[in-house]
Amino acid sequence: MKDKVRRGGRNPSKADVTSLISGNDAVGNKQHEDSSFPVKIQGAGVEPFELQVLGFWLVQDAVMTLLLRDDVFPRSNLSLALAGTTLDPLAELQSLKGLKPGAVLRLVEEPYTAHSARLHLARVLELLRAPGPQDALREGRSPSILETLTQTPDSNLPNGKSLKRSLSNTKTEATKPDWAPPEYLLPGSSERPLMALLPHSSQPESPRYLRDLCLSCWNPAPGHRKLQGDFLYITVVTMEGRRCEITSFPKGFFLNRSTEEVFDPRPAQSSPVCHNFTDLLCHISPAFKQTLTTLKNRSQLPPVERMPTPYHTLSWLGPSCASRSHKNNFSRLGVEEQPATQAPDWNEELQAARDLPLGSLEERLQRDRALLHVNSAFVRAVMQGAETIVDGFAEPVNGNPEDPAFLWGGLFMSQGAASAIFGGDRGRRAAQRLELKGVQAYSDIEGLQGLHTLPTAIVDYRGMRLSAQGLAPGLEASEQDQATTPASRGLLYGVTAGPQESPHRRRLLERLAHAAKCLSLQRHVVVGPNDHKVPLFTSVDAQGLLGADGRFYILDVFRTFPADANFCPEVETESQTVPEEEESKTSTGEEKEKGGCLKEGWPENYHSVSGLPRSFTHGLCRLRPELVQAFIQHKHCQFTQCVRETLDANGGFEECATACDSRATQAVRVACKEVGSISDIIFEMRFNPSVFSPEVSFPPGESKSMKLQERLLREAAAFIITHQIPDFLEFCRQSNEAPMDGVSLKQALHQRGINLRYLGHVITTISQSQHKDCLRHIMRLVIGEIFTRSARRVFNSFLQGVDVPSLSVAVSHFLCCLLVPHFTPAPVCDETKKKSKRRGRGTGASESTPWSMLAGAELWNLVCQDAAETYNISDSLGPGPNHLVEHYGLQKLSLLREFCLKTGVQLRLRDYILDNQSKAPIGPDDILNIFPVVKHVHMPTVDASKAYRAAQNFIQKGLLDQAHEHLKEATYLFGRVCDDLHIEACYCHSLLAKVSFKQGKAAEARSVQLKAVVISERVLGFDHPNTIHQYALLGVYVFAGGEAALAQKCLLRARLLMLTVHGEDHPYTATLDSCLGLVLSGDQRGKFLKNALRLNTSFFGPAHLHTALTQQLLAQWMCSKGDYRSAMSHEKEALIAFTSMFGEDHPQSRCSKEFLCTITKQAVKVERSLRQAGAECAEQTVEDLSPTRAAVLEQMALLTGIKSITYRDGLQEYRKKHKALKAAVAKELGFLVSDELIASQTVNGEGKSSDQEAGSRKEAEDGGSPAAENTNEGQREPPVEETLMKNAATAVVNGHVVQANGREEKTDVDAGDSDRADSEGKTEDAESEAGAAGQEAGNSSQSSVNSNIVNGEMKSQPVEVNGAINGAGDISVSPSVLKSKGTWADVVSKPNGGRDTAVNGVAGKVTANGGVHE
Repeated sequence: MKDKVRRGGRNPSKADVTSLISGNDAVGNKQHEDSSFPVKIQGAGVEPFELQVLGFWLVQDAVMTLLLRDDVFPRSNLSLALAGTTLDPLAELQSLKGLKPGAVLRLVEEPYTAHSARLHLARVLELLRAPGPQDALREGRSPSILETLTQTPDSNLPNGKSLKRSLSNTKTEATKPDWAPPEYLLPGSSERPLMALLPHSSQPESPRYLRDLCLSCWNPAPGHRKLQGDFLYITVVTMEGRRCEITSFPKGFFLNRSTEEVFDPRPAQSSPVCHNFTDLLCHISPAFKQTLTTLKNRSQLPPVERMPTPYHTLSWLGPSCASRSHKNNFSRLGVEEQPATQAPDWNEELQAARDLPLGSLEERLQRDRALLHVNSAFVRAVMQGAETIVDGFAEPVNGNPEDPAFLWGGLFMSQGAASAIFGGDRGRRAAQRLELKGVQAYSDIEGLQGLHTLPTAIVDYRGMRLSAQGLAPGLEASEQDQATTPASRGLLYGVTAGPQESPHRRRLLERLAHAAKCLSLQRHVVVGPNDHKVPLFTSVDAQGLLGADGRFYILDVFRTFPADANFCPEVETESQTVPEEEESKTSTGEEKEKGGCLKEGWPENYHSVSGLPRSFTHGLCRLRPELVQAFIQHKHCQFTQCVRETLDANGGFEECATACDSRATQAVRVACKEVGSISDIIFEMRFNPSVFSPEVSFPPGESKSMKLQERLLREAAAFIITHQIPDFLEFCRQSNEAPMDGVSLKQALHQRGINLRYLGHVITTISQSQHKDCLRHIMRLVIGEIFTRSARRVFNSFLQGVDVPSLSVAVSHFLCCLLVPHFTPAPVCDETKKKSKRRGRGTGASESTPWSMLAGAELWNLVCQDAAETYNISDSLGPGPNHLVEHYGLQKLSLLREFCLKTGVQLRLRDYILDNQSKAPIGPDDILNIFPVVKHVHMPTVDASKAYRAAQNFIQKGLLDQAHEHLKEATYLFGRVCDDLHIEACYCHSLLAKVSFKQGKAAEARSVQLKAVVISERVLGFDHPNTIHQYALLGVYVFAGGEAALAQKCLLRARLLMLTVHGEDHPYTATLDSCLGLVLSGDQRGKFLKNALRLNTSFFGPAHLHTALTQQLLAQWMCSKGDYRSAMSHEKEALIAFTSMFGEDHPQSRCSKEFLCTITKQAVKVERSLRQAGAECAEQTVEDLSPTRAAVLEQMALLTGIKSITYRDGLQEYRKKHKALKAAVAKELGFLVSDELIASQTVNGEGKSSDQEAGSRKEAEDGGSPAAENTNEGQREPPVEETLMKNAATAVVNGHVVQANGREEKTDVDAGDSDRADSEGKTEDAESEAGAAGQEAGNSSQSSVNSNIVNGEMKSQPVEVNGAINGAGDISVSPSVLKSKGTWADVVSKPNGGRDTAVNGVAGKVTANGGVHE
């Protein structure tokens, strides 16, 4: 298994050991510190050194650690010996007799085999291919730019140490004069230089060791030399020009006497035999020896910057001189080539990794790491296979030109057959995408053992989409065996499986039933091919089989999720199979329905308002799983409301709670029927994935169930229009971290279950909104996303008619037609002919080529037609690209970036002028490459994610010490699994930096955030919105350490990326400008602050927190300039805003009022001095009103969301009502609640009392609070009375306290010591205020509901924690303040007496407003 796992990576063994080393050095790894001890290493031509080892290591772990040391690399095939005895590689170090601290271990050179000799040469190649600064761009990978900002030009320190500079070395930086920002970064500039995006790295280019290194022409060794041990013959050309022939044999390498013309394998005179290949090269080439010495003395970059990422992150910009950056990779040595007979069995490797044990933490980490390695190697193979197949280097195996299938590298790759039922080519692409989503859904089910899916990925390359899967293991047994036992072998489940009964089938059905419960799928019956009834737990296409490896597999899961009724109008008009007697009974009811709406389930006037349902371009429109879970939460809120109303109508809550009759049960039954629960005694929502499928027939007995399912699916479809889209736009209107580009827009919509086919409805909703102007940035993003997606579909068709030699010309021609208005093709053809003739390649593209005749107007019409068909928009794109720029404020550069990222096109790094109509702005030489774009299954990091979520729960409670410990543990676990190169690891490091900063550990926050920036750049992209956010946070942390110049660089880098990705007109630009106004000085400071005020006012209005903070910053700047009149004006506006938001008694309002009085007094004093003694005396009387560094840092933390202003008005009044409410609930339910119990329900997020600190320390020592253990492990459920008390106690909703009388009062409760709350500081944790991102639904019985029941109204409010940009996702935190009536509804709505902690019987990570945690 290890060999199979390691085969896919470049050097997996190195990655394993690096992970181990970084893990042992990482914070949080305390359990093995006591078992470490030093040993001395010597021998094998290496200078003696000391190595710190751990007792639980195996001997092979120590060997692999040694092989990675710079003074040992690239030696290989070594073993360890103790006292002359070679050690067993699988023995633990602590079990070896005589091995004690200070013991001497000798490195022993073992003889090579033919395989190990090739592995040694591969390590030598890794040395010769030392990465250079341009390698990432040349390979199409996103580089890390942070190193170029943190370097010191005047420093002689070797590269790599700049990221870890101590604060003592950088304190002088703050005293340096500020440098002026470039003109293109100033507010109002329209210049967008691309060259500034990727500055030149200080890392020197990799040196040249040899001119050439390849296999000799005398390979393979003849028979008589094989018998003497010759493995390989290698040709080397040194930098001195000497050509040498080298022989590889068991003892190592030696120089032979062969030449190009004569074969003479005898050793050359005075040629030594070297076990290490580089030792022999040093002997024959002095230049190689000198270069190798220089390389070993050069400091390396941190591992997170030089280790390969698990998946390819596309960079849409490449080197500025691609031909010059190409270099010899010595690939002719051939050590990386594998025979065709060794094609990996990807399915077996993946299933073997999944079957690894899960007993201990170490076993789970090894399993997660193995899964990640196998999947990443599989994805790399898919990329290589797509290029090989589409480029024409592979032949199909089926001979069907319409649907060719290919076998390459252990992969089965095909386009899939186009079906008229699903909608032709669009339907085929949708089926491939949905198949991947279905595989992901079944792979993510926790606790589902024994049900397997094939490794799956889809890849888009040169306009073609290929589906790639590992080879299925085949059916169990042969045809003869199946003839004797047909029911126990092979295909066990599916419509075509036929009726059968066997133990294998029963076990498979048990697993499918469990999966259906987790995915909220209903068991249903359909009519099979032979008119027999087939019970199904999946969609009608799915098949379950027993493979030859003895595992159960499920295939064809592309219709796993229920249909989207908004896009199934034809299916709705067809009559379902209904018995005549039932049809006559229900006809009267249906006639009544037609009076209000078309069919049951649609809201009133739904079709006339929304235009839905309507037809779509393909027939595979399915609901997203996030939408399904959000809709279930919505229905549960309706369920609890219905139960309460029924109890009120039957005598009230108190009477029903104390009486022992059936009224409570009847209320539950009525509510179940009302909301559409499949059970009449508990709330449980399931959906039939086969409903609205035109080719599926149901038996007559299923008619009632089908009507219910149709109604539920219509309600779920309408839920997108009536709830999810408005909630998304409301979040964007209130947040300054709204989506910035197409990727973040897609992520934000998908988190709420909104498919991208609803982009047209998002435009309609914005156009009809009264806040249309405040949502102009979202309108801009939606229009740009529609444009680029429609252009991509046209581009895919366009490329099908282009031959390979004309690809660069055709792509550049397409981009010019797309972005330049009225672009004509004639100049392109003429120029191409001239260039081709000059280069001696004959004539260029002929005028009769269809693609060369494409004009800009024709292309624009095709794009608009596709947008109208797909998104149902008309005239929104306008007559040309300039309309998008003028009407919506879109940037052509941003559109070009989005298009390249979606299609895999890589452009040459240079500045493009896209408005030049006289000359093509993009030429053929600007198209560097087209890379495959792969969508794949994401492998889980279970234990690391659990630790991360546990830390978020502690942050929600305000326990920063425990959160800090769990975050350190999570970072260690992420390092063990994925070497920190994982998106969730980036979010974890960012959150750890925030917590460290709040604890006063600025240096730790800085170092951790540096790593978060690098991870974001390499895993997500150097210009991803999350990278922008991480740079802004880094600017705050380095400013806290006194590095003002570096803070300016980070913030300006974030602004440069922001301008490129979106433009200046975005709320987050105001945040960056406000921070720049704090760290800069002079007139630049005023420019940025005024621009921030303009943006905040236009997006949020004058009475908003961001606007008020910017007004205050401007007032401070005006005071520093002596313009007190303007300062008073700005501070008055800030005071008005603070007073309207928080009240007059809030600390922020009082501080603003005091500062206004100070400004007024200073202005009066200056005016009086001017009148009495003139300007000179006035200058002497001016007091310095500039804020201190601590105050500036606090303001930056508020602006970036690290801290937030609390809402404290009416706190004492709320606490009285809060305690009274809890006491009332306990009294009605017969519970005894003491004051100690009430006090214990609250936790102060920033409490510093001795009792609280002692409690925090005790909880940290015990591994966390009991509440957190219940939350994360789900092993112990809280008692009902504790749950009810917690439900009644929790009242903070998005920064507001919901009063018991249903009136909202803006009050933020810092749960804990209220006597200190009004007088304590003005800021608290944003996470503590809003709730932890990723909190599981099993938190408590009320946590799975997340609803507010106030005077009969259900309220849920979305809260963004850490922003959608930095990956925490949309978090909907709305705990309930329940009256006694609502509490009883929660009790009776839970199955098993309220013990279940999740809605629908399944513990899911679902929020009330539809945000599903990824």
